[in-house]
Amino acid sequence: MAEPITTAAHENIILPADIQVRAREIDFVTQFARNWQALQDIMSIARPIRKQPGTKLKSKYAEGTLENGKVAPGAVIPRSHFTVKEKDYADLEVEKFAKEIPIETVNEHGYEVAVQMTDEEFLVQLQEVVSGRFYDYLKTGTMTFEERTFQMAFAMALGKVKSKFKSMHRNVTGIAAFVNTLDLYAYLGGAEITVQTAFGFTYIKDFLGAEIVFLSDEIDRGKIVATPLNNIVSYYISPADSDFAKMGLVYTTDGVTNLIGFHAKGDYDRATGVMYALMGFVLWAEYIDAIAVVTINPNSTNPESENVTPATTAAAKSTKTAKESNLS
Repeated sequence: MAEPITTAAHENIILPADIQVRAREIDFVTQFARNWQALQDIMSIARPIRKQPGTKLKSKYAEGTLENGKVAPGAVIPRSHFTVKEKDYADLEVEKFAKEIPIETVNEHGYEVAVQMTDEEFLVQLQEVVSGRFYDYLKTGTMTFEERTFQMAFAMALGKVKSKFKSMHRNVTGIAAFVNTLDLYAYLGGAEITVQTAFGFTYIKDFLGAEIVFLSDEIDRGKIVATPLNNIVSYYISPADSDFAKMGLVYTTDGVTNLIGFHAKGDYDRATGVMYALMGFVLWAEYIDAIAVVTINPNSTNPESENVTPATTAAAKSTKTAKESNLS
């Protein structure tokens, strides 16, 4: 009887385990991309800008002097001169994350608990890295002032950022406000609102003239932050960069914006499963002086606060319940 003919298997043959790992990587980066797309849609953020090597993030601010408007009849009106300057913000760095699960954990708790649930938490915390830094950046806004009440602070924040953009001859596509969660509920009292979440941001839409209001404990109590939606931009480093691949570091990405790369492998030496994430992604504002940071101070001596009397405040509160209870 003739011996069976045997040949060596081809190199890089794809095994069932490879397919499972690949599917897990695709699911991870796709979920991250979908969550980001939801936030991008509600904030009308333009397509993320890919950072080129050697470039820095820059914030812009305008400065100049307004000339005296009291001009004699027939005299030439003096020109007010304004310039837009740039200020280095930071370098956008590639950040590397990993989590490792030993085979004993999977044996004790099962794959769904040990791997899938920790993957989900891994994803959530990566999103929080982006959102947390964005809140930190917003707090550095240079348009700072005080108002006596939540309502007046909110209104003046919207008004001043609109005025700022108008002075720079830029249209405002909408306003995003950022408030402490407890401050908002204290103002609303018993009014019902519809709260939504996208990419780790909790928000409501169409509130007191703002297109979107984000609720977060990252904003200190007694503070309100606001900026035009079209002042918010996003930058990223692509984990699919060909230079990374030349080093043998190939990450799965969503194939569109490539905001995050994910790779999973088994470490046979330690009998563990290792999950890697690579990310360089920030949200920030182009014009730092178009971010209003308002402090609510009942004892404020700001003359604008003098226009809000107890009667008008009470009247506003008596009508807000019907308006905010229908938010969507």
